[in-house]
Amino acid sequence: MGKKSRVKTQKSGSGASAVVSPKEMMNLISELLQKCSSAAPSAGKEWEEYIQIRGLVEKIRKKQKGMSVVFEGSREDYFPDLMSWAQENGASCDSFIVTNFGAEGYGLRATRDIKAEELFLWIPRKMLMTVESAQNSELGPLYSQDRILQAMGNVTLALHLLCERANPASSWLPYIRSLPQEYDTPLYYQQDEVQLLLGTQAVQDVLSQYKNTARQYAYFYKLVQTHPAASKLALKDSFTFDDYRWAVSSVMTRQNQIPTEDGSRVTLALIPVWDMCNHTNGLITTGYNLEDDRCECVALQDYKENEQIYIFYGTRSNAEFVIHNGFFFHDNVHDRVKIKLGVSKSERLYAMKAEVLARAGIPASCVFALHCNEPPISAQLLAFLRVFCMTEEELKDYLLGERAINKIFTLGNSEFPVSWDNEIKLWTFLETRAALLLKTYRTTSEEDCCMLEKPDLSLHSRVAIQLRLAEKQILEKVSASGRAKRLQFQKKLEEDAPLPHYEESDIALLENSDTDAKLPIILRKLEEVEEGQEIQVEEHSHFLNGRRSEKENIRLQNCSDCMVSQPGFS
Repeated sequence: MGKKSRVKTQKSGSGASAVVSPKEMMNLISELLQKCSSAAPSAGKEWEEYIQIRGLVEKIRKKQKGMSVVFEGSREDYFPDLMSWAQENGASCDSFIVTNFGAEGYGLRATRDIKAEELFLWIPRKMLMTVESAQNSELGPLYSQDRILQAMGNVTLALHLLCERANPASSWLPYIRSLPQEYDTPLYYQQDEVQLLLGTQAVQDVLSQYKNTARQYAYFYKLVQTHPAASKLALKDSFTFDDYRWAVSSVMTRQNQIPTEDGSRVTLALIPVWDMCNHTNGLITTGYNLEDDRCECVALQDYKENEQIYIFYGTRSNAEFVIHNGFFFHDNVHDRVKIKLGVSKSERLYAMKAEVLARAGIPASCVFALHCNEPPISAQLLAFLRVFCMTEEELKDYLLGERAINKIFTLGNSEFPVSWDNEIKLWTFLETRAALLLKTYRTTSEEDCCMLEKPDLSLHSRVAIQLRLAEKQILEKVSASGRAKRLQFQKKLEEDAPLPHYEESDIALLENSDTDAKLPIILRKLEEVEEGQEIQVEEHSHFLNGRRSEKENIRLQNCSDCMVSQPGFS
């Protein structure tokens, strides 16, 4: 069915490199693995390390030229086979077709009117590529003996994808052939395109992603070539860096967590057809039906015939979209930048501040988020800043004063300031901190806007500039908001306005309000993570917290950001 895959082999005069001896290639791979496994560079040396790693990778790519598995024809040629295969395997595909939407790429177009919340798409488990299907495939013997594969399901999926792509008899070929041949993740950026992100918050994650991928490739190249359990893998004959980069990007942009067949735990999966849907703002509308053992998707909104069908990928920042999905989303209402804050242990009042924060369920050192919308700070960050700016007397009041325990409930509530002085201090601090962060960028927002007007910008360059501009615009909004709040509370102080008093009866308001800023800190899950951890708004076990229907539907959400952040091999 469809066109067959072919392997390009290196031939003299064909434009490929001269034949490379296995020993020469293994030496290069060993050098790459050693470089990527060395201690983290000192601050400010990350770019230098990236250039060195990239140089080694480019040497390897040059010598591997013409060795990757490719498919004849265009991606679009294989969509009819994909849809036929899906229907033959019990998927519901009669409400849409795959269509090219220009700048948005391929997506699903409705072939009839679809009502909001109508079930229009389902994909049975047998179509999914999962960690379990990898264990039951030719990769199984190697999986059972390698701790990295066992610890990192996403890497297992990447190798599973490559093994099946190299197998002409694979049942997943209709799906694999329909995948993009290249991606727009930063793994595909040219060096000068990555350089445009220097000075941004996103650049460290971009450099780490490249280093992690290079290290994983070098490790598995050596494993595939030397481990007895890999001797029969089709992958053994052709396993290039470009192959692994493609597989990593395929998994990173598409992987999701689903329950295992018995529902007792989670596993990672690639979900054919459904993963053609593009993103928009909204709510998660995909779940897993344990009774029927299939992924199900209901419509996010009403769709008319010929309209594009969208799904919501989750509350991701644009940095996460660019790094893990390969696109920038202009109307992202969940965009944010990170800010690392902590109470210095050398501060005289450290113990008191740490205790008040602990009672509120907030670490003394934490990575918070500054949001693109109002309010720009969460209840947790407001509470932290209030404690951070407290005087000794104010700290004593929250630790030992009358109704001290109940006062903890008000720390994240914008309606109950600690004092006018405290509000002025915290908003002044935020205004100043945002302004200082803006000065770390190499360009201004105005300069970025001018660059974006250039018609000859590459797609990746445009995305990189859009991302750094979005970061600055959030910081500019936060600084302006801080200034406005500071002036507001200075006026309150000058007018000698009375402070609102917290009453016992207000606890009902605090518990039941829908407004984030009014929720009691200790009754809510802390959104931010401790310093040193990666911010992940969607937990990897997100769908287990979903509301189950009578058919045991479990909410499903893309988790592409975990591709290179798993413990033990990141």
